[in-house]
Amino acid sequence: MTRVRALLLENIHHDAANLLEQRGYQVETRKGALDEDELIEALDGVDLLGIRSKTNVTAKVLANAAHLAAVGAFSVGTNQIDLDSATEHGTAVFNAPYSNTRSVVELVIGQIIAMARRIPERNEALHAGTWLKSATGSHEVRGRTLGIVGYGNIGTQLSVLAEAIGMRVFFYDIVDRLALGNAQRCNSLEELLEKVETVSLHVDGRPANTNLIGAEQFARMRPRTLFLNLCRGNVVDHEALRDALLSGHIAGAAIDVFPEEPKASGDSFESYLQGLDNVILTPHIGGSTEEAQQDIGHFVAGKLRDYAETGSTIMSVNLPEVGVGADLPGCRVLHLHRNVPGVLATTNQVFGDAGVNIDRQQLATRGELGYVVTDLAGDLPQSALDALLALPETVRLTTVGR
Repeated sequence: MTRVRALLLENIHHDAANLLEQRGYQVETRKGALDEDELIEALDGVDLLGIRSKTNVTAKVLANAAHLAAVGAFSVGTNQIDLDSATEHGTAVFNAPYSNTRSVVELVIGQIIAMARRIPERNEALHAGTWLKSATGSHEVRGRTLGIVGYGNIGTQLSVLAEAIGMRVFFYDIVDRLALGNAQRCNSLEELLEKVETVSLHVDGRPANTNLIGAEQFARMRPRTLFLNLCRGNVVDHEALRDALLSGHIAGAAIDVFPEEPKASGDSFESYLQGLDNVILTPHIGGSTEEAQQDIGHFVAGKLRDYAETGSTIMSVNLPEVGVGADLPGCRVLHLHRNVPGVLATTNQVFGDAGVNIDRQQLATRGELGYVVTDLAGDLPQSALDALLALPETVRLTTVGR
């Protein structure tokens, strides 16, 4: 394991580095993000890469990272990684789809209450030396209708907690999902926007979601709606949101993500929404709690470790999923290949010609890739490895064990 090199960027929680170092990996950590050329240079000889949301792993990066076996996105999203290119090169991608869910949901609930009670304005007035003790415009959230756009991991947990504090929940998702509690499904985004008084977005950053909410959607919302976006910056037209806020049609907004975000803490920031006293701006901290970052660090680092040591691809974003144990009787061969007929038979013929018995074997396919994990009773000679590498269908070949 001392030969395994890992590079962790963007202040990933120290538990991740500790976990990998305990396995004997050579781990380098850096505080900030890297641009494309910097990343290519830094990945020379690196097997495992850990990033958060600011480092982009492009097709060019992957084409120039021959050693890179796996990328860990220490975040929920993976839109900063070219997944098609990663798959083409046989580079596994892992993320943390559940680890920061609670942190995001708690911030949403807190911001809804803060806007309903007009906390930002009261806070600003007191800091300026003015005592504004008034109930005017302040409301309980109990009984208020909440519309959740995107009913995945975060949306469903938000649904449960919002109901627990007395809100009525509606949701819309392009996928037919089971309603939790008393939540009610809407058949379209338009239907949801016209029914609720508070709208919270929890969709992914796919190109189809760019400017999902713009002038037309804000106009459809009920007068004095509260609006929140804690998912992806590109899904909201911020100019249109500013216009809706200034007109009073939208009563308040809480925004945690932006179309363009600074690379590092302390960098300058500009937004159309700055200077509005009915807007809460936070610097992409929805999942930034000590608890969430620790969970993410441990979870994703564990996935990278398991892949490097056993070949397990459970919960990989892009590769076929094969779950294997750590018990290695001899040599384990990990063969990523083009998903075409006959590869398994050809592979096993190579093992047979080498005079090596197969103890266990698992095969899974996903799209254009197949992944076969073979445990052998003894070592595989170099000639057999060369034969597997020479197969036109081979994408990546790795061995683990003795």
